[in-house]
Amino acid sequence: MEQYIIKGGKPLVGSVTIGGAKNAALGILAAAIMTDETVTIDNLPDVRDINVLLQAIEGIGAMVERVDAHTVKINGSNIGAVNIDYEYIRKIRASYYLLGALLGKYKKAQVALPGGCNIGSRPIDQHIKGFRALGATVKIEQGMIDAKADRLKGSHIYLDMVSVGATINIMLASCMAEGKTIIENAAKEPHIVDVANFLNSMGANIKGAGTDVIRIKGAEKLHASEYSIVPDQIEAGTFMLAAAATCGDVLIKNVIPKHLEAISAKLVEIGAKVEEFDDSIRVYSDKRLGSTHVKTLPYPGFPTDMQPQIATLLALSKGTSIVTESIFENRFKYVDELNRMGTSITVEGNSAIIAGVPELTGAIVSAPDLRAGAALVIAGLVAKGFTFIDQIEYIERGYETFEKKMKQLGADMEKVDVEDEKAIQKFKLKVG
Repeated sequence: MEQYIIKGGKPLVGSVTIGGAKNAALGILAAAIMTDETVTIDNLPDVRDINVLLQAIEGIGAMVERVDAHTVKINGSNIGAVNIDYEYIRKIRASYYLLGALLGKYKKAQVALPGGCNIGSRPIDQHIKGFRALGATVKIEQGMIDAKADRLKGSHIYLDMVSVGATINIMLASCMAEGKTIIENAAKEPHIVDVANFLNSMGANIKGAGTDVIRIKGAEKLHASEYSIVPDQIEAGTFMLAAAATCGDVLIKNVIPKHLEAISAKLVEIGAKVEEFDDSIRVYSDKRLGSTHVKTLPYPGFPTDMQPQIATLLALSKGTSIVTESIFENRFKYVDELNRMGTSITVEGNSAIIAGVPELTGAIVSAPDLRAGAALVIAGLVAKGFTFIDQIEYIERGYETFEKKMKQLGADMEKVDVEDEKAIQKFKLKVG
């Protein structure tokens, strides 16, 4: 078991390059199996979720060739199975995108029913509703979702709630269906646009991605493509807030500033400085910031995946802030860990009331999920003394070489084995 050890108190200074968007990559990798020709995908983040999905794709018979850490070639011509077992779904929920991809290509798919995750349940009723509207019979038996159809026919589908997963899965299933499909009340996140652009590069006909109405004309077949994944807005946002929290000055490169507007606006509102360039963004601050209210909303609102990180920043700001979570019901698990470091946060229902404190102190804490883990790293970078963060496997699901990127910005941070007392002492001596 590995952990991060951080000696806080140094501002982050310098530049960092953002990798490809994990959430876009998951949908794109599933889509890649929908052609019998070879697809090349680059700017792929080398993180655990991606590697598990590639194993699942290989497990059903597709050819997967890792050209390098950030490039993969996939050929789906030899897929022999259309069932994805629980082992992959348990490790990574996005394996359920293979349901839409396999149903779209082979008119049948069998995927284990995903369970809840550490930030709350994510029901898939909207996915099933979409598949049925396209003409599939969907049954849930022995923990598996079994979908099959003689043919898929385009349909008008209205999503009862905005769902990123359902929007992507229905796009995948319908892009080779007969006729036209319209998805209304579709999610608008940048990674939905990226999955649609990738499918279009393979010969699909999808219009309106990024708006709440997506129109799809079914294609007979899809073909080879070379595609580069969009930069990760959540990784970029995490470094933006880390720069502000540490009173640092960081140039964040390989980003699309428009995707970061909700985060930039909140930073400016509380007194940080934000400068936008064509494909980079600079965040700097030299003082303790102010308070604000934040409510998570579907894109272009403030992202739920940035909620723990901004709560950590506001815990260090002047005054009282309120952060309201409107997407997931269980996303404040990290609060107890932060309070052990000296924050003053009270959770009431789906809101966190945050009374800003001037400083934090290091502690032994545990990452309850991916984004909460990143928030604890930000807290550790600011705290006096040493912070030990356990369960970093959650963080590594979505952040590539996180500690290396932080060290490159001047952070005193190391990844060590929990049992390796020698390495821990060596780090403590090195940073003083």
